[in-house]
Amino acid sequence: MNNLLQSFIHSNLPIIEQKMNLLIKELKAPQELKDAMDYSLQAGGKRIRPLFTLAVLKELQTNNDDAFVVASAIEMIHTYSLIHDDLPAMDNDDLRRGKPTNHVVFGEALAILAGDALVTFAFGIIARLPNLTAEQKVKLIDRLSYSAGAEGMVGGQVLDMLGEGNSLTLAELEKVHVNKTGALLTISILAGGIIANANDELMEALKKYAFHIGLAFQIQDDILDIEGTSEQLGKTAGKDILSEKNTYPSILTLDGAKEELQNQYNMAIQALQTVNLHQGLLVEFADYITKRAN
Repeated sequence: MNNLLQSFIHSNLPIIEQKMNLLIKELKAPQELKDAMDYSLQAGGKRIRPLFTLAVLKELQTNNDDAFVVASAIEMIHTYSLIHDDLPAMDNDDLRRGKPTNHVVFGEALAILAGDALVTFAFGIIARLPNLTAEQKVKLIDRLSYSAGAEGMVGGQVLDMLGEGNSLTLAELEKVHVNKTGALLTISILAGGIIANANDELMEALKKYAFHIGLAFQIQDDILDIEGTSEQLGKTAGKDILSEKNTYPSILTLDGAKEELQNQYNMAIQALQTVNLHQGLLVEFADYITKRAN
């Protein structure tokens, strides 16, 4: 990892963690529910999504205290999706980020409700932000709702589920992951642009970058599911094969998937070049995503 990215993460990650912890602590809700929400929220992870939001703001030379709340809200929605993904009715996994999954610790009913609480809380805390205009908040909520819902992440999860046991084309697999994984990464990146009041040209470049980096993220996940161990990944390795899921290696071969990973990386960088953002944090994040080992 480059020193620039290391320094950025070192400076911002503790603030993200502190902000999420404080938001849950101040929530007026049954303690059992807060404990279940906090368990998965504080279980670790790379925090790629909230860090992306803050990285865009840094690249656009914009400071806004509300950015940490927006970043936390996006991570809450990501965490809710992981809690529900792990349930017996979904992926039926017992391990997440190296720890027992939420339903293993708290039971299925409370795990479901913890996920529900995280996703609804996320929209509320954005709506109540003091340092953004009403127009910015509406844009954030609208885009986040789209990205996390039926036309984005949830729709992609359904397509992924329906594709199990069936042979998908490369175009069909891309559609799954543009929604399932890419949609939430996209709003993470676009959120920074919205907070910074970026112009249309910048927003379009960020959107293209997000599209390609989202696919790169998923391709690397598919590769790591084959080449990584459960200890490295913090979740059950080889799960995709056992579930008969369509993956980039299963369609393109492992070498073909690695080639496509590089193609998506190249297109992400090309998008940044159009707005002269190709020498900073967003490039470092692209490098990290395509080369990460867990």
